[in-house]
Amino acid sequence: MSINITLPDGSIREFPAGVKGIEIAQSISEGLARVSLAIEVNGEIRDLSRSIDHDASIKILTWNDAGGKSTFWHSSAHLFAEALEALFPGTKFGIGPAIENGFYYDVDLGGKSFTDEDIQRLESKMLELAKQTNSYNRKEVSKQEALQFFTAKGDEYKQELIGELQDGTITFYTQGNFTDLCRGPHIPHTGFIKAAKITNIAGAYWRGNEKNKMLTRVYGITFPKAKELEDYIKLQEEAKKRDHRKLGKELELFTFSEKVGMGLPLWLPKGTILRERLEQFMRKAQVKAGYDPVVTPHIGSKQLYVTSGHYEKYGKDSFQPIHTPDEGEEFLLKPMNCPHHCEIYRSKPRSYRDLPVRLAEFGTVYRYEQSGELHGLTRVRGFTQDDAHIFCRPDQVKEEFIKVIDLVLHVFNSLGFENYTAQVSLRDKSNTSKYIGHDHLWEKAEREIQEAADERGLKTVAVEGEAAFYGPKLDFMVKDALGRSWQLGTIQVDYNLPERFELEYIGSDNQRHRPVMIHRAPFGSLERFVAVLIEHCAGNFPLWLSPDQIAVLPISEKFNDYAQAVYEKLKAADIRGIFDERDEKIGRKIRDAEVKKVPYMLIVGEKEAAEGKVAIRKHGQGDQGTMELDTFIESFRKDCAAPY
Repeated sequence: MSINITLPDGSIREFPAGVKGIEIAQSISEGLARVSLAIEVNGEIRDLSRSIDHDASIKILTWNDAGGKSTFWHSSAHLFAEALEALFPGTKFGIGPAIENGFYYDVDLGGKSFTDEDIQRLESKMLELAKQTNSYNRKEVSKQEALQFFTAKGDEYKQELIGELQDGTITFYTQGNFTDLCRGPHIPHTGFIKAAKITNIAGAYWRGNEKNKMLTRVYGITFPKAKELEDYIKLQEEAKKRDHRKLGKELELFTFSEKVGMGLPLWLPKGTILRERLEQFMRKAQVKAGYDPVVTPHIGSKQLYVTSGHYEKYGKDSFQPIHTPDEGEEFLLKPMNCPHHCEIYRSKPRSYRDLPVRLAEFGTVYRYEQSGELHGLTRVRGFTQDDAHIFCRPDQVKEEFIKVIDLVLHVFNSLGFENYTAQVSLRDKSNTSKYIGHDHLWEKAEREIQEAADERGLKTVAVEGEAAFYGPKLDFMVKDALGRSWQLGTIQVDYNLPERFELEYIGSDNQRHRPVMIHRAPFGSLERFVAVLIEHCAGNFPLWLSPDQIAVLPISEKFNDYAQAVYEKLKAADIRGIFDERDEKIGRKIRDAEVKKVPYMLIVGEKEAAEGKVAIRKHGQGDQGTMELDTFIESFRKDCAAPY
């Protein structure tokens, strides 16, 4: 019996039923077979050694594919576990998944703590075992066999996991002397792993429950080439220098206070300037695009979010309700702006001639994030969205969606984000209970998003399960200067909230119709956007965005009066900056201005004061010569033109 295998380029090849992924790779080329790590069969990633018995669409996965890397790192977690068990017999194992960069494994060391020497031994042992080129062998086992195996090992964690599995669905994987409970998939053998590093040791409650035992979480990463590990280490060192928490403190942009509360950032004066400049940029872009500004409260009646569906979906993750003196009256801190905007739309009758209605707000929302998940500005409990909602007729959806795409791309181009992918985030068709609305409306919305993206020539990738509960969306995945991917900017098509809020307009037929709602946030969370921007440009903001654009530095106190006059004239020209009148040597003043990443330093001494000039120094570039102050101001204005 033969089966048809469809390759990524659309071509179809015939193979005997039971063909293995590695055999398909070999039929394409021996070179591909040598670097193949796994195979994707009808969207499911599988071992290359497994048989394919029916017609299927496949993709051979290598290190260059996200699925290939994930499989590589999952297999590396097993290799780490084998090394750990060899060096520390009696270790008990929790779970060991692949993560975005590498893997982790939660382990019970029986009260032991790792030393630096232990970590080096583990890394060496991993490479020693990898060189054995042991295959990852899959075996289906009964539930009874699985329980007997881990009972004999005294591993209560694996026994607990097995207890929740259905008999007939359980598989083991073995490589070398190590066997683990695992669904897979895995790479063909350990020989692919050429470099390994333990990156971090942390604590983690078993299954994330603080009532359970605290285990040791070991993070690691591996590569198929030693050079790639070297590059990764250099990248991590650079990432530490760019860490927005570090730079945010050094540049005096934001801070946190335990008394105010975890995850609630306090914007300092310089950070507030940065934030306000971004808001001004977006507000002007929105005015040009036909948006009307609105303002809504920081709280709303619980019933508002029951109507929208947010309470059902996110109520457990929200702050507890606010109770008033009136019996039964409850309010919530606002988790989303869209329900409020729906009520603004409902505030008066609408005609088809009025649409589209575009409502925009920098609205602060609140979500209760677990304390262990908070991280600088990227994961907070209170954040501001550059939120807008477009209420339009069905025939206007694609045109409006394309206009929003153009706005998002304008933001990226203006701020130096040049490398991005548009992700079409779809619902999980295998579990539609997580979503609201009718299938035909979901399919229509998904089709409209893809058509709009195609019309704008966007490179897209479709990902199931990433849609909002009320509609599919287009998420922009942006790579920063270090090649890390961030989700910035989102556009969503929603046929469901207008239904839940009974929104209407009178059509040309004089009948009542439902509008379609487009949610959009080019920045997304302003806090998160600023964090990514800081790390992307290492705190060297575009001149128009810099909180301090210049620093006036007198060589000594004798020239403070002239320096003061220079500073006042710059302020009058709407140039932001600082006047450093400290009794310090000029070298110290320059170093401090460099650390604060001030774009221009204007140094004044006897000669400059006598001639009415300033000596110009540019951050990171050194001396630029002297010029008259008016000439500098004119040149500065050209360099500082904001993108609006």
